[in-house]
Amino acid sequence: MSTPLKLGDTIHNRYKISHIIGRGGMGCIYLADDRRLKGRKCAIKEVQYDLTVGRELIREARGQFRKEATVLARLDHPNLPKVSDYFSAGSRDYLVMDFVSGEDLRSKISKAKQQKKFLRIKLILGWSQQLADALIYLHSQNPPILHRDIKPSNIKVTPEGFIKLVDFGLVKILAPGEGTITIIQGQGTAFYTPLEQYGGDSAHTDVRSDIYAFGATLYHLMTNTPPIDARERFLNPESLIPLRKINQSISPQTEKVILWAMSIHPNDRPKNIIEFKDHLLGKEVEVKKSNMLFQQLWEYIHSPIEKTLLWVSLFLTVLSVIVILLH
Repeated sequence: MSTPLKLGDTIHNRYKISHIIGRGGMGCIYLADDRRLKGRKCAIKEVQYDLTVGRELIREARGQFRKEATVLARLDHPNLPKVSDYFSAGSRDYLVMDFVSGEDLRSKISKAKQQKKFLRIKLILGWSQQLADALIYLHSQNPPILHRDIKPSNIKVTPEGFIKLVDFGLVKILAPGEGTITIIQGQGTAFYTPLEQYGGDSAHTDVRSDIYAFGATLYHLMTNTPPIDARERFLNPESLIPLRKINQSISPQTEKVILWAMSIHPNDRPKNIIEFKDHLLGKEVEVKKSNMLFQQLWEYIHSPIEKTLLWVSLFLTVLSVIVILLH
């Protein structure tokens, strides 16, 4: 990777670099001042290419970058940073988006762990609802857009309490007939990456890949413990510690839904974010509980001993009423 931009550098005759706020395998993320719109700060994602792959592949990659940047610039959702510009400078491409102030969820996990306590489940579920809304929006685009790098450090909480899913570094557009194309080749972060996303083969990734990463992120948020990565779990299925063994304040239903999302095989996960969100937030739980209670009552009535006791109880109740009426 070539030398990063320096403090004070101005690129595209508009963006003055303030400092580096992140580094990746394909470049840096910079905080910059927009000289055209005074007072506006923005995050600039840098994309560098491996020059050893040849000119033709680089040309195709840069064409993909421009295509995806155009799509991202059309997105408008309160839980996503707005992509406002993209451009090339020399051998590098840049994606410009709103800078999101606030604390990322990885930092919140670290603080909770230092204090030897867990983040409140209710608070996490509130964040989850906002994150789910952002993913529903991305997945409902035509063609669908996958984030592919959902993790605590890519989720920020603004001072106003809004969730922002940042860093479109591994974003995928599921273009029919074209396979998938990517702005930056990568695999995501191991703790949160589903098995099908390894190896650089994106042919088998779909919305359920984001669901896995969503579930793995919730696992970390609720337990202060990153989950075992999917490759290790594939080799040793018992290696993932159930959430409630770490944090007993998690409800059995919440644990069940998160582990469902983290299923190794995509077919075993929720089919979309809406289904995952509904189960996570308990919209269908009451119906299931009611059915369970009815079933338990039915089994109780139809068991031999309990059935006899029930009839004796009913007989005594009727007898008591008769005695009261006769007096």
